[in-house]
Amino acid sequence: MADKEGSEFVVKWDGPDDPGCPLNTPTWRKWAMTIILAVSCQCVTCCSSMAGSTYGGMMPEFGVSREVCVLSISLFVAGLGVGPLFLGPVSEFIGRARVMHVAFLAFFLFNFPVAFANNIAVHLIFRFLTGFGGSAFLSVSGGAISDVFPNAKVGTPMMIFSAAPFIGPVLGPLISGFINQNTYWRWTYYVIIIWAFVMLVLLLVFVPETYDPELLRRRAVLKRKETGDERYKSPRELANKSFSSALSHSLKTPFVLLSTQLMVLFLDLWSAIILGILYLSFGGVPYVFRTQYGFDLQQSGLAFLGIGLGQVIAVGTQPYFNRKYRETAKAAGGLAPPEARLVAGMYGAVLAPLGLLLFGLTSFPNVPWIIPILSTMFFGMGMVYAYTSTFTYLVDAYRPVAASALASNSFLRSAFAAGFPLFGNQMYEQLGAVGGSCLLAGLMALCIPLPFVFHKIGGRIRERSAFAAS
Repeated sequence: MADKEGSEFVVKWDGPDDPGCPLNTPTWRKWAMTIILAVSCQCVTCCSSMAGSTYGGMMPEFGVSREVCVLSISLFVAGLGVGPLFLGPVSEFIGRARVMHVAFLAFFLFNFPVAFANNIAVHLIFRFLTGFGGSAFLSVSGGAISDVFPNAKVGTPMMIFSAAPFIGPVLGPLISGFINQNTYWRWTYYVIIIWAFVMLVLLLVFVPETYDPELLRRRAVLKRKETGDERYKSPRELANKSFSSALSHSLKTPFVLLSTQLMVLFLDLWSAIILGILYLSFGGVPYVFRTQYGFDLQQSGLAFLGIGLGQVIAVGTQPYFNRKYRETAKAAGGLAPPEARLVAGMYGAVLAPLGLLLFGLTSFPNVPWIIPILSTMFFGMGMVYAYTSTFTYLVDAYRPVAASALASNSFLRSAFAAGFPLFGNQMYEQLGAVGGSCLLAGLMALCIPLPFVFHKIGGRIRERSAFAAS
């Protein structure tokens, strides 16, 4: 269908039942895409933390210290943070599928020099590039799910997809611990390569283009070829937006938000501290269980099951918070204020430091090892609640610049996640399990007021913002 607009014919969908519209994708394919995208995201985020168990093999082979090996995690996560700033705008011009396919192909290929590197420099450089490639996939893939599911039905698939980036880093030490306890450290990356290859094939076969503006552009190109009439244009072609302006906006706006919007800054710092502590734990938790309980590598990996269990529980309770949000929206006349998204964050703000405190106070040889493991469950729950509430709040409150608001969050989170592992082991060596964990709990406790304060006064702050939604 094409509507006349000035001298141009604007190409649109042929009504709500147009088979080319992404919302009319067959149900089986929608769910196949959801599972494939979720597991692919899990592969990328799992790769970030799997390096934590390889240090024992890398140090003698490359002749470097443990601190240098830790850069394998830090540089990967740095790539995850920087990538979306440069690669995010690309999907606006070539569509989501091409970005996802090329990005995941880069992630797959860059893992080969990581696995087969004969010196530490090559290994670390390609760890950064692997993270950079994986970041584009993470930043674009969620949009593909919202493309094919209508708003009324997107909740469950998005909940499944959103769990993957949380659970992936926790699976990393568990898988890597078993590998490095029983075989050569490079098998950590061989496993990632095999996993990534399987997911790449599935992505190419089952995940087509879903981005509405790109599909309409392709339809307009086909229409021009069929008719020879150059006046057939898609809405995106008529907008005439340049790539350079989109890239400039993508690079500049996240930092403008961080420097001018207090709510963005503090909520981003909150989620950044949580992710920093999670990545610090990939060195800290094995150290505690090795020194206090005599755990080996694979047993130390199993110690992360507590965090993973907490994350699964938190994801499972999301329907409760979704229902509370709908009730608030109904009471407000159909549209809830963005601050209603922070309710889950209130729980997360309390649970995260509680889990860290309990972990520190129970990590003694005379306390059964299962107790400190279960205590980390509260941290896992708190992390998911904090993240989901922060992400949804930033999208709702800063809808005109939602992509930039999320990019600012991703950048700051990755910066903290890259930096915290560099001092995790030293901190626990100096302060012990109790001192180190209580210090982290205290840091998290400072953030407890944030969701409560912004839930109360966020609306007034938004009224004075040039970026926030009215």
